[in-house]
Amino acid sequence: MTSPVVTASDRSTTAPSRTSGSVPRLRTSRRRHSPGKPRRSVLLTVLTGLVLLYSLVPLIWLAISATKTQEGLSRSFGLWFDGDFALWDNISQTFTYDGGVFTRWLLNTLLYVGLGAGGATFLAVLGGYALAKFDFPGRRAVFAVVIGAVAVPGTALAVPTFLMFSEMGLTDTPWSVVIPSLISPFGLYLMWVFAGQAVPAELMEAARIDGAGEVRTFFQVALPLLAPGIVTVLLFTMVATWNNFFLPLVMLKDPDWYPLTLGLNSWNAQAATAGGEAVFNLVVTGSLITILPLIAAFLLLQKYWQSGLAAGSLKE
Repeated sequence: MTSPVVTASDRSTTAPSRTSGSVPRLRTSRRRHSPGKPRRSVLLTVLTGLVLLYSLVPLIWLAISATKTQEGLSRSFGLWFDGDFALWDNISQTFTYDGGVFTRWLLNTLLYVGLGAGGATFLAVLGGYALAKFDFPGRRAVFAVVIGAVAVPGTALAVPTFLMFSEMGLTDTPWSVVIPSLISPFGLYLMWVFAGQAVPAELMEAARIDGAGEVRTFFQVALPLLAPGIVTVLLFTMVATWNNFFLPLVMLKDPDWYPLTLGLNSWNAQAATAGGEAVFNLVVTGSLITILPLIAAFLLLQKYWQSGLAAGSLKE
């Protein structure tokens, strides 16, 4: 057999042209992104700025309006100061107006938050830990009930709750606000998910082998690991109880048991009543005082609740 003859011209057309010391290279994109640096998005930056502006403008208006007198609120621009700086006078009048009832409302709110939000957090931690780490009959049914309860708004349950508490004679008492606040389906679900990721089963088995009972294992082994989730649930329940308006409105008639939200609303409604005194400057100042504890709590505990929300986002 004869081998095919390859001429020099054929060799030049079939073989890739090479220069001395050079090899063919693939095209690379001019833009290079380091793996540690996220890409910047102009659209995302603009949207984030709009959300930030939407969130801060009401707070700015509230802080500026708290420095104005009753007359200054109507004669000046909302987002700028008036000639008379009356912040300290407004704060003093807020705590002394109507016999100092604002202080009573503040103490009532602290009572409702301490018992309601604190109890709701404790029950959510116990329930979430049990659902995450123990297998028992009806566990799936409990999961379905919890998910369904999260989807039900609290206002839809206010009237049935009022009828039930009325039969028990608990309306117009602090218990009518505290007891419904003890139930937090979202907090239970959040602790359920968090406990499943934060507490290793091997660590619990090691504690049991060392002779620790279930109660000791929970308080000495699991509870320190659940701290970020506990703070997160506590903040959510605290905000929900602090800002609760509709439930106290339905349950309470005695102004001495009003929380801050209901009390400030009664001051605001005075201007619409016959012979009532308009105290909008005190309403604005009281609202500013009301939100300061929540802002302080979020700023002081942000390290814990941010890590609590991020739990479970990474899989080992």
